[in-house]
Amino acid sequence: MGALFTSLGRTVSAGVVLLVLIVVVAGVATGQSIKVDHAYATVIMRWLHVVCGIMWIGLLWYLNFVQVPTMPKIQPAESRTAITRFIAPTVLWWFRYAALATVVTGLLLAAMNKYIVEALTLRPGFVMIGIGMWMAMVMAFNVWFIIWPNQQKILGLVEATAEEKAAAAPRALYASRFNTMFSIGMLYCMVAQQNAPI
Repeated sequence: MGALFTSLGRTVSAGVVLLVLIVVVAGVATGQSIKVDHAYATVIMRWLHVVCGIMWIGLLWYLNFVQVPTMPKIQPAESRTAITRFIAPTVLWWFRYAALATVVTGLLLAAMNKYIVEALTLRPGFVMIGIGMWMAMVMAFNVWFIIWPNQQKILGLVEATAEEKAAAAPRALYASRFNTMFSIGMLYCMVAQQNAPI
């Protein structure tokens, strides 16, 4: 077991193998094997969308509920270097690409289910999912074009003066808090479309 759980790659691979086993065993046990067709492809795309969304919003909430409030409490201040030099850049890499993957898989899912135009134009029956999609796209824009450029300055990943770093901090914080605020409604819209479409 140690070899499996000491490597993230092996752990994730084992999770995928477990998933395949669950699907195969459930199909054999019920006599309802999976048909690899368009309907099943949309199931896989929805699953990928949810997985990417969990990564994105999970990291957004980690940053806002854990890392940002905890940083000022770390004393001496020099001890914060481990987070700013090693943890934060890695978190922000996964955060950015999870945001991108969430939006791409969501748009692909909407296209596969043939409601992308209806959702993006907020037509009746697709208003909730459309609002959720627009909110997610605004949030992804914030990640890539406000949060990330400012975090690069704050973390010293690009050259910036002390004044530029000081100005970058509130911009990154406010965009991240905006996304946290938006995530609550966005997640509701995604769930509501499935259960109470408007």
